Amino acid sequence: MSSELYDALLYLEKEKGIERGLLIEAIEAALVSAYKRNFNQAQNVRVELNLEAGSMRVFARKEVVEEVFDFRLEIALADAVQINPSYEIGDVVEMEVTPKDFGRIAAQAAKQVVTQRVREAERGIIYSEFIDREEDIMTGIVQRQDARFIYVSLGKIEALLPQAEQMANETYKPHDRIKVFITKVERTTKGPQIYVSRTHPGLLKRLFEIEVPEIFDGTVEIRSVSREAGDRSKISVHAENPEVDPIGACVGPKGNRVQAIVNELKGEKIDIVQWSEDPVVFVANALSPAKVVEVMVDEENKATTVIVPDYQLSLAIGKRGQNARLAAKLTGWKIDIKSETDARAAGIYPSGKTAEQDEDDTEPSNNNLEDFFSEEIE
Repeated sequence: MSSELYDALLYLEKEKGIERGLLIEAIEAALVSAYKRNFNQAQNVRVELNLEAGSMRVFARKEVVEEVFDFRLEIALADAVQINPSYEIGDVVEMEVTPKDFGRIAAQAAKQVVTQRVREAERGIIYSEFIDREEDIMTGIVQRQDARFIYVSLGKIEALLPQAEQMANETYKPHDRIKVFITKVERTTKGPQIYVSRTHPGLLKRLFEIEVPEIFDGTVEIRSVSREAGDRSKISVHAENPEVDPIGACVGPKGNRVQAIVNELKGEKIDIVQWSEDPVVFVANALSPAKVVEVMVDEENKATTVIVPDYQLSLAIGKRGQNARLAAKLTGWKIDIKSETDARAAGIYPSGKTAEQDEDDTEPSNNNLEDFFSEEIE
């Protein structure tokens, strides 16, 4: 083996991260294949590479038998004991059979096999790297797109962003930098295949972990996320320390933390609500910004009936039922919203009971981020 090949192995080990032993095994396998194809395809051989000596030797491996039926695979006991008197029936004798011109033939035959093995090893390294990043967030660069996918470069590999995982309010152009959530890493015959998403609730959770130090260090915990990508999302947060305001931590000074996430998601509205183990409190919080008069819980069916002031009914339900739908996903409870008038007519709310309304309690005309967090930002 030439010093150039040895240097090449060192380079591949250093630059590509492929173990030298793996490459040597690939080369030996390629040389065995070359010998069988060019000299004696039925021969059972072993190739030995000596890095220190820079040598390459081929050994024929033959089984010791009483009577030889195939001289290429067997050797008679009488001939074996002439080589070494200790040989017995069933032993394997190795005899060097390195051809004089084997170097040239081996180099030509092994090139393609070694290249393939190196490619497979690189794919294995990439797969190992990305399988550990499943359900994680990465920044990628948009390369191109077709009718099914947008191809996003993650450095060593291109990931697939399926059409169903693209946000409806976004347009993607080549060289755009976007944050994506890795949903699945597969090992295929063509190498590792990575699927990413811009709509997955996990993307929102990871963005908050990046922007909010209290979430990253565990002081504040995200308990649940519900999302309709590109339009509106809700997250519930909790802090074990009663002195920590989890909502305030997520909003940040002047709303800059949540605003950074809103900007990344191209204006997607985000409700941040306080988590509670009490379903009455949690469901009421989840329907924010609507005001709730009462929550009646059916533990057996995990369902709730929520009563809101008449003027808050449309806000509680939301556009096309979105607010109620997101709240149900966030809490894991079925939510049936009724106005006070309807609840009284159904006999499930006392007729003499009324909801207290502040003079300035009016239904917001534009339910946007500033409406949600105006108190915290001020």
